[in-house]
Amino acid sequence: MSAAAGQKRDYYEVLGVQKSVSAQELKSAFRKVALQYHPDRNPGNSDAEEKFKEASEAYEVLSDPERRAKYDRFGHAGNPFDGFGGAGGGFQGVNINDIFGEIFGDIFGGGRGGRRTSSRGADLRYNLEITFEEAAFGCRPKVTIPRPKKCDTCSGSGSKSNTGPRPCSACGGSGELRYTQGFFAVSRPCGDCGGTGAVVPDPCTRCKGSGKVPSEEVIEVAIPGGVDNGTRVRLSGMGEPGDRGGPPGDLYVTVIVKEHPLFQREEYEVFCEVPISFTQAALGAKIDVPTLDGKVKMTVPNGTQSGKVFRLKGKGIPHLHSQQRGDQHVRVVVETPTELSSKQRELLEKFAEASGEESHPQSKSFIAKVKELFG
Repeated sequence: MSAAAGQKRDYYEVLGVQKSVSAQELKSAFRKVALQYHPDRNPGNSDAEEKFKEASEAYEVLSDPERRAKYDRFGHAGNPFDGFGGAGGGFQGVNINDIFGEIFGDIFGGGRGGRRTSSRGADLRYNLEITFEEAAFGCRPKVTIPRPKKCDTCSGSGSKSNTGPRPCSACGGSGELRYTQGFFAVSRPCGDCGGTGAVVPDPCTRCKGSGKVPSEEVIEVAIPGGVDNGTRVRLSGMGEPGDRGGPPGDLYVTVIVKEHPLFQREEYEVFCEVPISFTQAALGAKIDVPTLDGKVKMTVPNGTQSGKVFRLKGKGIPHLHSQQRGDQHVRVVVETPTELSSKQRELLEKFAEASGEESHPQSKSFIAKVKELFG
């Protein structure tokens, strides 16, 4: 190993990782170190610049499986590093902007892009409030979406004379400007053209050169049955139009389900409470129960206790994109009368006298347990 190589710090130590580090962990570690010592964040700091260069060199070697294997076996002697070179700031045939584009995207203006001839339109989002029943069975509401449209005055060219955009003189049509900082060079989007590589010399007075004008559009949204609160429905191509012939974005409709006065929902099951009288619980009865399909008759057997839950098969929420359907769970609550006439009180007192423990199974069980505990 040469003296120069012997002076270098261990690449794993430079990035603060173990030799067993995964590719993703290595990328995260380099990002952290590079953000800390990047020259843009440390102007005029030669020590930070040197550490940034050291970290970039370490990542360039360790991110390549073949070079990493050689380094693990032979150390720095197995990976002679020529440093940064060339006008574009590259090393060993790799452009530094390629690495920055992979790790940071556009944070420091790196990346692989050149002139952008077209761009996809932005996605739009809309919150749609619907009823409990509409969520269960589906609906097709019409909504008004603020959605820019192509400018009719300039036919979307953005130019008053319809000649369209021209190459940007500041960047030569590349859409980016290159800057040399110390030992390397980086690229940033051109400020004059916004990175598009083109400018409109005589912008349309209506759209101000954008080629689009504000507009509203009425759209019918197909909400399938079975959606729940927070479900997102995607309408492909219904977002903002793209720039310079680019494809439109998408529209995402987020469903917000209103609360129901009677029903509650858990996935595809529906729950509700129905009050019944003391006599209905004791003698049994057929009662009307509300469901999503309307009222149905439900049999309450004699001796039903308050809190008893009955299941109505197939009366719940339809499954999303399926023929299946959940159930409805009906919890009966026995109501105690709060105001009694003298005749009612007399009858209930006679009933109490005639009733023994045998007619109250829960009380009988409770009294038996008390006697067992206390004798």
